Amino acid sequence: MRRLPIRPLAGVVTLAALALAGCGTQTAGAPLDPGVSGGDPTIRAQQVMRLTEVHEQTGMTLLEGPVFDEDGQLLVVDVTAPAGEPKVLRVNVRKRTSEPVHTDARGTYTSAQFSPYDGRIYLTDFSHGDIVSLAPDGGDPRTFFSGEVDGSRMNPDDLAFDREGNLYVSDSRGMSEGEAKGRVVRIGRAGKDATVLADGLASPNGISFDADYRGLWFSELTQNRVSYLLLDGEGGVASRHTAVRVDGGIAQTDSIAVDADGNLYQGLHGRPAMAVYDKYGERLATVTVPARAARGLESATNVAITPGGTRAYMTVSGPGGGYLYSFDALGKGIRQSNGG
Repeated sequence: MRRLPIRPLAGVVTLAALALAGCGTQTAGAPLDPGVSGGDPTIRAQQVMRLTEVHEQTGMTLLEGPVFDEDGQLLVVDVTAPAGEPKVLRVNVRKRTSEPVHTDARGTYTSAQFSPYDGRIYLTDFSHGDIVSLAPDGGDPRTFFSGEVDGSRMNPDDLAFDREGNLYVSDSRGMSEGEAKGRVVRIGRAGKDATVLADGLASPNGISFDADYRGLWFSELTQNRVSYLLLDGEGGVASRHTAVRVDGGIAQTDSIAVDADGNLYQGLHGRPAMAVYDKYGERLATVTVPARAARGLESATNVAITPGGTRAYMTVSGPGGGYLYSFDALGKGIRQSNGG
């Protein structure tokens, strides 16, 4: 298959493209609760640590895809890290230390998740349309999927696994043109049989199974909406509908996580905050960083909730650097709130 030329990251991925992965060009400083009716509770997140600084070569840093490994350490990807700098980091949240896990000369990784089938780490390469896997220690890189799906190469943003290890990917294709050409794509666990489950989407970003694996939640960044894709149990779609319209003001919908109670944690691009909804679309809370700390921060892309616990770790980034913030989630962590 033809691959895109290998170029410096800043040339391969425009700022507009990175915005879909959660990196904004707006400045922070929106009101603490824009667009919230009824005054839903505010959950104040606390800073855990600063993980990254703005990279000189790419002019930004963007943390994404937090996922806990079997040892309770948190893996995080830095979307805009250039060749030679850590693109995947492992964080000891108790000691507040980090170490590099993986880098390469090519990938623009926007999410990470462990497969329930083979236990490897799977990464989405937004720029090149590939899905890459690593051994749990970060070694043995392999290209799991590459090439076209129904005649078009993907811009894979986030991913989710079903119980059998099949992948479900939000494909942000069409973002740079501003056209609704995005898709939700299913890829069999062997890296074959790629199928389009939904198309005509406006920059799909977050994707997660619900708590019972009956269907998929996915967000469309440029429409500020979350939709629900009910599956038929045989790899196909039974129905699809708009489930939540997010009133975010200047902020837009980024990644999604789901806790054991079925609550949705909707990351925001353009504001260092998350909106929390129940499965019926009621807004339950808004997770924010302290107002003083919000200066220089532009997005809260994603969250991982400690498996079996309620401690949540949110990736927050902007011109001030890349940070981890923590808060108490409304429900316990499960696979759907651990990576993606």
